[in-house]
Amino acid sequence: MAALGAFSLLTAGVAMGASRHYAQHQRVMATAERERDFVPSLRVATVKANPGIVSVVLPGTTAAFTDANIYARATGYIAKRNVDIGDSVKQGELLVELAVPELDDQISQNEATLTQLKAALEQAQANLRLAQVTWDRDRPLVKEGWVTQQQGTVDVQTLKAYESAVNVAQSNLAAQEHLLRVLRQDREYAMVVAPFDGVITQRNVDVGSLVQGNVNSGTFMFEMMQKNVIRVWVYVPQDSAFGVAPDVDAVVRVPELPGREFPGKVTRIADAQQSGTRTLLTEIDLPNPDGALRSGVYCMIELKIPRKTPSLVVPAEAMIFNRNGMQVAVVNNGKAEIRKVRVTRDLGTHVEVDTGVKPGDRVILNPPVSLVEGSKVQVAAE
Repeated sequence: MAALGAFSLLTAGVAMGASRHYAQHQRVMATAERERDFVPSLRVATVKANPGIVSVVLPGTTAAFTDANIYARATGYIAKRNVDIGDSVKQGELLVELAVPELDDQISQNEATLTQLKAALEQAQANLRLAQVTWDRDRPLVKEGWVTQQQGTVDVQTLKAYESAVNVAQSNLAAQEHLLRVLRQDREYAMVVAPFDGVITQRNVDVGSLVQGNVNSGTFMFEMMQKNVIRVWVYVPQDSAFGVAPDVDAVVRVPELPGREFPGKVTRIADAQQSGTRTLLTEIDLPNPDGALRSGVYCMIELKIPRKTPSLVVPAEAMIFNRNGMQVAVVNNGKAEIRKVRVTRDLGTHVEVDTGVKPGDRVILNPPVSLVEGSKVQVAAE
């Protein structure tokens, strides 16, 4: 009887263990099935194409469109000074008048010499006319024998001598007139005028100052600049330089002039990059009718450069980096496609790529490590 009870207990224990094991196996199978059929819900972002215009902001410097250092061309004393630093002048306006008494004396002396040479020419021409009349009268008489051959020869040689005298007198007169023109030109240099419309930015002379008109060591009197047009210099780095060309739109801003923008266009480029900095010197001409911009001012230039190659923007959190390089996971028909991309620029929260994706593709953000090619995924609701 005791043996029968023990056997019953053993049978009940085995049956209970078998039932528990079966239940555990069923749970494992159910879990594996759920994992097999589980479709993760993942966040995605849409790939966007970069605009066709790249906005690049760079520091630059303003410069005068035209500037000139004005030197003395005549030697003398400053008799009158009409302008000072900051004065606006017009082209042809008198800046300085020089007193040049020595030059005035030379002009007077050479004018008198010119008068003498004109009188000498008139005398030579009169002698030539007389010699011509004498020869015209004696020539038929020589032929008929009424006048000796010797007298005819004297008449001919006299005529030739007076012709030479006239030529010499004309040459002397021409040389003297040329010398006088040079002296008068030097006298005009005593009236120093503005070469263009602008503003006086530097003055080095005053009334009574002695200035030298030597070509090599002439006196530096004024510096003036054209202010109605300002030139801006900016050095564009290599990654943007290939899109820079004349007529590219630009906007210049000066920190000390808040709220003021100066629109312009790229006027000229150096067409050769600096070997040390790999930058391209670019110039922008800006109208400056009110004189708000000055030469030598620090400014910021926004260049709107046309993009040379297409570029796409992808969130940085969608990037996968492994032994296969840079990749992204794209959702296509409910499955993940792993695509290799090439990054052209890292913008921090976003990157620019030019291969592997196209505008409108949905890339998975923060893709899980278990994600592989062909994995089923679903897009999480925002």
